[in-house]
Amino acid sequence: MATMTPLTGVVAVALAVVHVSAGHVRSFRVIPRSYWLSMAGGASVAYVFVHVLPELEGGTILQSVPLLAGFLERHVYLVALVGFALFYGLERLARESGRNADVRPETNASIFWIHIGAFTAYNALIGYLLVHREQPGVVGLALYATAMGLHFVVNDYGFRDHHRETYDRIGRWVLATAVVAGWGIGINTHVDEAVVNTLFAFLAGGVILNVIKEELPEERRSRFWAFAVGAGCYSAILLLV
Repeated sequence: MATMTPLTGVVAVALAVVHVSAGHVRSFRVIPRSYWLSMAGGASVAYVFVHVLPELEGGTILQSVPLLAGFLERHVYLVALVGFALFYGLERLARESGRNADVRPETNASIFWIHIGAFTAYNALIGYLLVHREQPGVVGLALYATAMGLHFVVNDYGFRDHHRETYDRIGRWVLATAVVAGWGIGINTHVDEAVVNTLFAFLAGGVILNVIKEELPEERRSRFWAFAVGAGCYSAILLLV
């Protein structure tokens, strides 16, 4: 893995740039929802269902808990469910805060920092897993980086919708820095396979929720065909490599 360190560092910086620059693409902000965003979301979800979850055969750290090991046969999916539920709660918190705003449909400072704080850890995890991936090598890195880069574009749109100028001024820089910081932690630590699987399962649940929450609201007027094309094309790539 040491020989991959410079390349993973470049990828970490590239992913950070997505958060910094995605807001400059005006076509992402239109209604009906840009078909590029829907395609990006479809590709991200395809990566989770076609590549991540089927690869997590080594189990998670839940297997090492004596009281749980005997009856938790679907531990990978339970961890993914935890990730899904946690980010669902964060999304509801941000939406309710914006809905209750007196003047502007923008979340208050405390909700902003809770939301950004959680996704700072999320982005750091993505940066960390650049180093500790379930599929090593250049191909595995390219598949992971592409899916996460597309996922960041979708997340960036959602953050800007919730937090407006505050996200542009502060949030995007915090999230961009978190990716590189996570990569830095990754190159200086080593964990066993069960821990990596647990982290990937948690990430999988988060990716699914964070994509679907952007596609389903009626006011987004999302494009199903674009989502399906993105999911279909990326699934084909994953199955071929």
